[in-house]
Amino acid sequence: MADPSSTAILTDFDGTLAPIITDPAAVRPLPGIAPTLNRLAARFGLVAVVSGRPVSFLSERLAIADEVGLVALVGLYGLERSGARGEVIVEPEAERWRSVVDHAARRLREELPADVTVESKGLTVAVHWRSVPAMAGTIVAAVEREAASTGLKAHLGRMNLELRPPLDIDKGSAVGALVHGYSAACFVGDDLGDLPAFAALDRVSAAEGISTVTIAAVDNESPPEMAAAADVVVSGPQGALDVLRWLADHAADSQR
Repeated sequence: MADPSSTAILTDFDGTLAPIITDPAAVRPLPGIAPTLNRLAARFGLVAVVSGRPVSFLSERLAIADEVGLVALVGLYGLERSGARGEVIVEPEAERWRSVVDHAARRLREELPADVTVESKGLTVAVHWRSVPAMAGTIVAAVEREAASTGLKAHLGRMNLELRPPLDIDKGSAVGALVHGYSAACFVGDDLGDLPAFAALDRVSAAEGISTVTIAAVDNESPPEMAAAADVVVSGPQGALDVLRWLADHAADSQR
């Protein structure tokens, strides 16, 4: 096993640390996730959650104990990150799109039926059809109209379509920056938005000789691209938790 102090452990949140449910606001991580992340952060050089959720959401849900270890939080696909004092740092290029996203979210709420979930995240907005699968076509058409009229870019997820600023920022750029200088890294993810993170690890492995592992946490809804792109496949969030616990246990062994 690589030296833990020179190893980066990176993971997604939804579908990886927490199960996918109908109401995105009600999502909670699996029991045991926060203590496991704290154990990892006390032993490895870097532990980070890289998610499509806002940093504030991740901080609240994970309740990471600062006195145990520092877990970096990267939100909104790299548009936000946590600072050393717990502040939220926003990419300057993204900030000018905030009002555009707000107006798009308002129009989508007005246009779509009330039982469609329009999830405003500040710098992005996601529209979900998990609770109304028959509305998928209508939702996609509405989101694509907003993309065409605003310049925002639409990204497909698990039974949702999300509008984001048209910037060259995603989980891949975030992960590439995070692992720079480490000798080993892994990333655990479950959805299409995680594929850029997998690709980033492949690139740094080829260019810098970093030892990398990509792990897909899949279920019967997962896009097939995830398993095809991953080095290791596990079963959903429980499988991801098992891997993270294994890493924490074996890092402790290697330090004895």
